[in-house]
Amino acid sequence: MKNRNNSRRNFIKKSIVIPSIMIVPRHVLGGDGYTAPSDKLNIAGIGVGGRGNRNVSACDSENIIALCDVDQKHASATFKKYPKAKIYKDYRILMEEEKNIDAVVISTPDHTHAVITMLAIKMGKHVFCEKPLTHTVYEARVITELARKYKVQTQMGNQGHSSDEIRSLKEWVNDGAIGKVNEIYAWTDRPVGGRPWSTFAVKAQSNEKPPIPDTLDWDLWLGPAQYRDYHPDYHPSKWRAWMDFGTGSMGDMGCHILDPSFYALDLGSPSEIQATSTHWIPEISSQTYPVASIVRMKFPERGNHPELNLTWSDGRLLPPVPKEFKKGETFSASGAMLVGDEGKILHGSHGASGLKIIPEERMLDYKKPPKTIKRVTTNHHKDWIRACKDGIESSSTFEYGGPLTEMALLGMIAIRLKDQLLKWDGKNLKFTNNETANKLLHKDYRDGWTLK
Repeated sequence: MKNRNNSRRNFIKKSIVIPSIMIVPRHVLGGDGYTAPSDKLNIAGIGVGGRGNRNVSACDSENIIALCDVDQKHASATFKKYPKAKIYKDYRILMEEEKNIDAVVISTPDHTHAVITMLAIKMGKHVFCEKPLTHTVYEARVITELARKYKVQTQMGNQGHSSDEIRSLKEWVNDGAIGKVNEIYAWTDRPVGGRPWSTFAVKAQSNEKPPIPDTLDWDLWLGPAQYRDYHPDYHPSKWRAWMDFGTGSMGDMGCHILDPSFYALDLGSPSEIQATSTHWIPEISSQTYPVASIVRMKFPERGNHPELNLTWSDGRLLPPVPKEFKKGETFSASGAMLVGDEGKILHGSHGASGLKIIPEERMLDYKKPPKTIKRVTTNHHKDWIRACKDGIESSSTFEYGGPLTEMALLGMIAIRLKDQLLKWDGKNLKFTNNETANKLLHKDYRDGWTLK
């Protein structure tokens, strides 16, 4: 395996910074209502099955000139949709050969986000990357700093951050709609429908060794992860359960559900983190995330915001039912509740969807403040495309998405170190009281892979 990876690395020599192409909108040259081919970005999709298909489709107002996926069958629908696009298995070969790419859309499993994003940024490409931005806390910090250095246009795939509701929430909080917010509850029903990840994890770790499908390059799918034999309970959709590939429920959904609070309350880094969870099945407890967990974080004072406690729960574990609920009223499957000293705000899972103050009577009486925060007038993907063209930042750049990802992934470290209180120094990127936790900030890459 080492030889295969090293041979591929020969395709990529030292990364060269290629200045991004300045695209002049047609209306500047004269004539509105028409987009000339020369006004369009040349976009490559990397990881284009499943969610990747939808991400590429959301960008197909531009020129989709190249598509890359390690599983040709899984990505076949996307390949058929864009017959003019050149097809690749290895993103490094794509990046080496397709010199005229302006931007890339990355929708691979979490464990490969950072290495692909790193190469694209160093080659001067604009990047849209699915959430969470990276697989480890260290990767998130490195990618954030790299994007800042190379000044490319970036967007993380937490689409709710382009919504009107998330800006309304910040305006309401600043307006004192519920007083000073000192507590947050956030929850999700993930694993999807409360599915017990551990049941199929045991099967994947049994002695059975299914053959690798002819259409799948398993070595490339593993990327920087340590080698293990193929099993269909890793790919295509179950990889989120595995520590080597995914980031569990909080890593997966935290970038959606916690985004509104992170934005509205300027959360930044927590100072303390502690988690508890359901037990794992012993055979695979070191490899998969638990069925359900609770993560508690403490945030220090931030400007006008007081010290705050955040409680995250997954696996269908819900927060205490508020007294403001009417008889029979229940929580949504996923969402968050902000608790202030003068009331509560509820919202759904994506970008503060379903935003409301409880009880209902208070919402009806509340005089909403003026919309002082600039709105996104298109959608999340088109906002990024616009940024690539006019140079004005998109709504969820890596400068924002990186720290949000860090916060979610810190919770996953606490889950792995069940019941241990962790003290976090965000500025210096380290836990001050636990060296085992510090070792979980990053991972060992397989030979032939690096984050440089």
